[in-house]
Amino acid sequence: MTTAVVKQEIAVASLSKVYDLERVETALNELGEGANEALRTTYEKMLKVGNLRFCVKPNRMPAIDALIDALPNFADPLEDVRRQVALCVETEDRLELMPILLLGDPGIGKTHFAKALARLLGTTHQYVAMSSLTAGWILSGASSQWKNAKPGKVFETLVNGSYANPVMVVDEIDKAGGDAQYDPLGALYALLEYETAQTFIDEFAEVPINAGQVIWIATANDERSIPAPILSRMSIYEIAPPDRDGARRIAQTIYDEVRTAHTWGRRFPERLGDDALEALSRASPRDMRRAILHAFGEARIDGRDAVRAGDIRPERGARRRPIGF
Repeated sequence: MTTAVVKQEIAVASLSKVYDLERVETALNELGEGANEALRTTYEKMLKVGNLRFCVKPNRMPAIDALIDALPNFADPLEDVRRQVALCVETEDRLELMPILLLGDPGIGKTHFAKALARLLGTTHQYVAMSSLTAGWILSGASSQWKNAKPGKVFETLVNGSYANPVMVVDEIDKAGGDAQYDPLGALYALLEYETAQTFIDEFAEVPINAGQVIWIATANDERSIPAPILSRMSIYEIAPPDRDGARRIAQTIYDEVRTAHTWGRRFPERLGDDALEALSRASPRDMRRAILHAFGEARIDGRDAVRAGDIRPERGARRRPIGF
């Protein structure tokens, strides 16, 4: 079996305006003496860095087959990505991807897929973990009248980043917390619609920003707790756990990613042995990375430059050490 290596494609880039400089300058000039200093600094930075960001897309059909080989249980969303890329490649049209919702059990590789897709398309990604949120302003920002207020993730990504079309990963969208006053998903009603996203207003900055080219990927374990209007704005894919052969391919992909990301990885061969692959195939994709990192260390402690099945330890979950006196 050959190794499926998924590399970042060479992308063509145009420049896209993500906000209006005159609107920002006007907002800055209208600030009073007692205005929020963080807001003043934000406006000044927006003027300094300018309003143009790269909008990238592959300059040819990317290696989607290689990514399907590496992540076989994500074939359905990747085939739809292939269709959308085919429509715009070798033209000046932008890449239009409908927001994606990936449904499946924890640890089957949904977040890994989102990162791989960003790399495939030649852009960057931003990660938002909805399970840890307790307020609605994480995406849309909080009013500058509040103490310690700041912009939301979408605004920060577009203003501080280099791309107008980053991949925004909204992880565990079904576990969004909050209270009746602050809905963590409230901003998505506008952000997931292209027309309204083009003039999205962050509550902190209060200046329209063009988020219409952001690529949205949400993950969830159960769609029943996601509001119907959010679901209606997304392409929904149910992701099954990989079979034995698929799990072995995913394990090899993760092994290769870890090995090539570190200088010490050069000591190790490109291919995992069959026995090690078999041992890893029984783990979830989430647990594979931890198991592989552990196995690399075990091999070096033993003076070896190859991972064996005995270096693979099954994931038992984190355990708290009891505190005694």
